[in-house]
Amino acid sequence: MNSTACNGQDQRADERTPLLRNSGHAKPDGVTLGTKLKKHFSANVSKNWADLVLLFCYIITGLLDSSAVFIWGSFVSMQTGNTVYFGLGVVAPSEGIRWIKALVSITSFCLGSFFFARFHRYLSPRKRWVLVSSYTLQCLLIVFAALVVTFGHDELDDKERLQWQVLVPLAAVAFQSSGQAVTSRVLQYGGLTSVVLTSNYCDLFSDQNIFAVNNVERNRRVAAPVLLLIGAMFGGLWAHSSVGLAGALWTAAGLKAAAVMGWLVWSADSDEQ
Repeated sequence: MNSTACNGQDQRADERTPLLRNSGHAKPDGVTLGTKLKKHFSANVSKNWADLVLLFCYIITGLLDSSAVFIWGSFVSMQTGNTVYFGLGVVAPSEGIRWIKALVSITSFCLGSFFFARFHRYLSPRKRWVLVSSYTLQCLLIVFAALVVTFGHDELDDKERLQWQVLVPLAAVAFQSSGQAVTSRVLQYGGLTSVVLTSNYCDLFSDQNIFAVNNVERNRRVAAPVLLLIGAMFGGLWAHSSVGLAGALWTAAGLKAAAVMGWLVWSADSDEQ
């Protein structure tokens, strides 16, 4: 009788036993997801094909610089041109105010370079979350500039008068432009700063293998000015349209947001996977 009762209890225990036993290694869903996200964002992004993002940024540079020069009379990325404007203004300061805008842009770009370089250096240069944070900040600065231009602008001629509605967004966009240049150093693509083309042209036409079928460096050096030209053309179209500089800034913000999404899904270094 006791044997029968014991057998019955064992049977009922077996019925309550799950088919797939918990080995003790499984973790709750929330913890597993959090662990995966932490690993994803703390990984170093792969440098393979990362030049595509830097090349994409040439479109943003062309878009912003062409429209800014046309409307504001100052570059926001290409500081070589601004240095020339500043030099001309120092010689004849009473002949215009373009040199003041150029100085604002140069100063903001230098401050941005100081900030973004240390941001990457102290927080680990190629960590995904660092790149995403950097480009998100750049995007937000463009959005801020777009909001100022869209809602805080008056009817004064930007090229002839100093206004906070010009100087503040000009400084914000120039500050963020340096982030792209710093990224090229972080990813070790020094020739793809996205803010200058003179050295690019020199390296392109100095290349002894310029006509080779397989020449990755040549391909990058060709793509950079073409993409900047495309961006400049669209910037000119916006500047000549009814939406003006605001349209160019909002477009640039959208493109920068696309770059943020790119870093979010970019593959990690193979040795970290």
